Amino acid sequence: MTHPHATRAELLAASVDPRSPDTELFATLIAAHDEASLLGLSQEQLASLYGRHFGAMRSPSVGISIRSAEQARFVTMLNAFLLSHASGVTDMADTECLASIIAHACLRPDHLWRDLGLTGRDEVTDMLSRYFPALVARNVDGMRWKKFLARELALSLGMTPQPAPGCPGCEDFGLCFGDKT
Repeated sequence: MTHPHATRAELLAASVDPRSPDTELFATLIAAHDEASLLGLSQEQLASLYGRHFGAMRSPSVGISIRSAEQARFVTMLNAFLLSHASGVTDMADTECLASIIAHACLRPDHLWRDLGLTGRDEVTDMLSRYFPALVARNVDGMRWKKFLARELALSLGMTPQPAPGCPGCEDFGLCFGDKT
């Protein structure tokens, strides 16, 4: 059964283990996006993710969501950065999917929790704590997650921190970055 846009309830109903925190997380992330391409997963990654978590459903088709070479570089670098901080406790295929979803969400112009389809910053913190706990431990000042991830990525590369590609379009860009661009 193919669903171009499944609801969270439909995804959980198709799951072997609907109470798994990973299954619940991916059901939320998938259901929050009208277009599967916004998740940033390849067709193979999405099919594998559905197979692991929502076996009774076939994954939707995905297209390309990257619009520029700059975005592609940022996504590639942030994805690798996140994976270098993987907890080792979660399924690596799930961790790889989540790293890609987070990196692609940083291209969109809102707070990371909204771009992911979560209900608030605490859900981002919980998700990152499970998959990338070392990064959560480093955010001692409670910096907004998208800004923090972009900053930590830049610092890890010896670069001057810059906003994530989606940050300039956010309503709170001035609060996070003032006059910086």
